[in-house]
Order: sequence, then structure tokens, then C-alpha cells
Amino acid sequence: MIDENGTAVPPRGPGRPRRADQRDTREIVLACATELFAARGFDAVGMRDVARAAGVNVATVHHHTGRKVDLYDACFARIFDAETAALLTAFDPAVAALDEGGPALRRAMHDIADTFTDFLEEHPETTSLWLRRWLAPRELSNLSHAYAHPLYSRVEDLLERADAAGLLVEPTPHVAVRSLVWAVHGHVVELETAADAARARGDLRAYLHRWLDSMYPPVAD
Repeated sequence: MIDENGTAVPPRGPGRPRRADQRDTREIVLACATELFAARGFDAVGMRDVARAAGVNVATVHHHTGRKVDLYDACFARIFDAETAALLTAFDPAVAALDEGGPALRRAMHDIADTFTDFLEEHPETTSLWLRRWLAPRELSNLSHAYAHPLYSRVEDLLERADAAGLLVEPTPHVAVRSLVWAVHGHVVELETAADAARARGDLRAYLHRWLDSMYPPVAD
């Protein structure tokens, strides 16, 4: 596993996993790789580092994930799947609210913001992994297209449809979505050193709700 400094802790011992443990072994490898990539970035992590952290040999890492770039991709796919599963619980009611009117839609948008914030607070390695990748925006940019833009697009489409239906006014949904995404990622970074984490969490949610209410007030008939 990984210590607080992002250093791999020596494994209990290498070995080929039994067939029944294949899925668990792959998950362990991906979890350890995610922590390492989040702490150090792509270039500073080797396959042997991942193997040591996961307590397996390098051959096992390659068997489950292929090349290093494939492993990196799999780490993003893993967090994308988890984030998508969490956000769908808020997306679906928001889409349904398009037919119910403004108040229901605004409540649903608040739920999306809260769900996204909850997810990142519970999985801060997601923020660290993305921040490391964004430091080199032109490298492996396909990851953003595959594992960030689909979620952005869901909310942008919601805002576009709501604007077209006259439920709110939002001429630049892509800017609105990215502004909130970056605000929440910045909040997660701040939590690392916050003197009062509970207050910081409450303050961020209050801000998000004020922002949404200010940006999307009831539209006059």
C-alpha cells in the first residue's frame, strides 16, 4: 500500500494469485496504482512501484493491466465508473424535473452539486489524479475526453434543455459546469490542511447553493 508521503510500503510477498482471486487482485492493483499516480504523477511511477504496493510481482501487474499507459487509463476508468454510478442517482431526477418545472429542476440541480461534492470528499484521490494529469494538458488528453467530458456533457445538456424550455437562462453551460467542477476540486485540496474540515464542508455547500440560486433564479412568465 501507500504511506502518507506517497511511498510504496514493501509487500508481504510476491506471487501469482489463484484463479478465484483474479478480480480482487486486479482491484488491489488498480487501487494501489491510483494512489501512486495521484501522489506522484504518471512519469514518477513505475510498474515495479505498483507491484510492490500491491504485494504482487510485476508479471501479475502486466497480466491484469497491460502496459503502464494502459494501467493509467484503467485507473481513470475505475474512478469514472464510480463517479458515474454516484451521479446517476442525481442526474435521472434532474432530467425528469425538466417536465415538472423550475422549482423541481432547481432542487435537482442542488442535488447534483451535493452528490458531486460528496463523491470527491469521499474519494479525494480522484481530485489528486486529475490534478496531476491536468499539469500536462496536452499529454494523454484522450483521458479527459473519455473520463471527464461525458459527465460534463450530461450537465451541460441538462442546462441547454432547461434554457431552451425557458426554465432558466444559461448561454454558456460549458463554462458554468467547469467553474463548479474546479471549485469543488479546489475545495477538496483545501480540506487536506483545513483547521476545521466540517466547517469547510458546510461553507462549500452553502456557497454552491447560493451560486445556483443566484445564477438560476425563477424565470418570470
